[in-house]
Amino acid sequence: MSNGPSDRPGRVELADEAVHWDLGSSLSYGEYLHLDKLLAAQHPLTREHNEMLFVIVHQVSELWMRLMLHELTAALGSIRRDDLDPALKMLARIARSQSQLISVWDVLSTLTPFEYTAFRNALGRSSGFQSLQYRMLEFLFGNKNAEMLAVHRRDPAAYAALEQALAEPSLYDEVLRLLSRRGYDIPEPYLSRDFREPYLPSKQVAGAWLGVYHNADKDWDLYELAEKLVDLDHNFQLWRCHHLKTVERIIGYKPGTGGTGGVSYLSKALELKFFPELWQIRTSM
Repeated sequence: MSNGPSDRPGRVELADEAVHWDLGSSLSYGEYLHLDKLLAAQHPLTREHNEMLFVIVHQVSELWMRLMLHELTAALGSIRRDDLDPALKMLARIARSQSQLISVWDVLSTLTPFEYTAFRNALGRSSGFQSLQYRMLEFLFGNKNAEMLAVHRRDPAAYAALEQALAEPSLYDEVLRLLSRRGYDIPEPYLSRDFREPYLPSKQVAGAWLGVYHNADKDWDLYELAEKLVDLDHNFQLWRCHHLKTVERIIGYKPGTGGTGGVSYLSKALELKFFPELWQIRTSM
């Protein structure tokens, strides 16, 4: 005599489920996601078992950056229109995506120096330093550096896209323009500057942000926007720190495949902040 589902442990009964066994003309899960292409894009150059980990970790990272760029582009449009509610949601989603990027280093850190050395030479000069999407994110957040364009000269489309992003206002530039439209005192040179140049902190901009925090009841959306920017900056710093420690763990102080000093190069970026005044004013509040 059957006593119910417990007689068949580990098996889920489907008799009462309306499963679409025949998809008819509908797309399948694999077709919708183009999994045939996605899962066929892993091509290790050696027969070393651990190279597959290296390939997938970096491809997954690029997918998360793809989403971040998608959200950031839309958020920029909303900020230009002074429509902050959707922008705040998009920036929050970017912060969650950054958490996934950070966690990827935990997986890569399972690679030992001996395992990496077995296939490292096959990489040649290829390096994350050449990531178009990463550089685009840095430019859009506000870390402008025209020197970084040179490594993309062999790809005219990538070079042109980065050149355009370099010349256009960054996220922070657009936010400062928004503050100005809302009546906060942003110096005119910061509203119409040469956006190809690196951003330089301003005491007046810091004062404007202090005003936002002091007027949070009146300008709550700007206050929320400020905190969302701090989240993004904070997560980017965590990502860089995890990157550095993972590289140090796997290759020590050897140069990177892209020609940089490896750990010594990565350490230079640890103090970089996209939105410097938002950190400066915390001492004054």
